[in-house]
Amino acid sequence: MPRVKRGTVRRANRKKLAKLTKGYFLGKSKLYKFMKEAADRAGRFAYRDRRRRKRDFRRLWIVRISAGARQNGLTYSQLIHGLKKLNVELDRKMLAEMAARDAAAFAELAGKVKSALPA
Repeated sequence: MPRVKRGTVRRANRKKLAKLTKGYFLGKSKLYKFMKEAADRAGRFAYRDRRRRKRDFRRLWIVRISAGARQNGLTYSQLIHGLKKLNVELDRKMLAEMAARDAAAFAELAGKVKSALPA
């Protein structure tokens, strides 16, 4: 049975890990054992945070919409309820952009919502 030394395969695996951990501090970018640990840990954070990002952005949009609504004399829940009543199909991302960048249009929308809600 011939002896297998794994020269190219081992080098390829190490190069792949080195590419993943390039720029990491001290041994995490140079020593195989620590490169493996660092890459695994980074992968776990990346996996978790891809899901987390969706939550974080939704929270940010809600905060921005709420601030815009309060400037126009409404609460966030009143604004969303009024928009549903008026069949306005703007998502929270677009509403947040309007609240942050186009205050006049957001104020106009809030005015329509105010008129649609019971006093």
